[in-house]
Amino acid sequence: MTHPRLGASWEGFALEEIVRWRGAGEGEAFFWAVHARAELDLLIVKHGRRHGYEIEYSDRPRATRSMRAALEQLALDELLVVHPGSGEAVLDAGVRAVGLDSLLAARP
Repeated sequence: MTHPRLGASWEGFALEEIVRWRGAGEGEAFFWAVHARAELDLLIVKHGRRHGYEIEYSDRPRATRSMRAALEQLALDELLVVHPGSGEAVLDAGVRAVGLDSLLAARP
């Protein structure tokens, strides 16, 4: 639990699981970043909808300026902050935190 690469490893695992869960094919899943340091771990564009995912290995995820920028600049239909916990919470307008297990148990 204290290994310095735990967060990055968990992020890779969560990204793969979300892409599979959404059934995103080639050309539907992206990483997004701009020079102003705003970024989004995963953008899935499918069936005319834009789903944003920020992956955080944290028990207290929070909304950030980067997330708000992604939400606005990408005109996202939803932005989910995916974490290893089981809880779900509204973090900001258009930004919701959800545990990976809860997300994968829901219908895409």
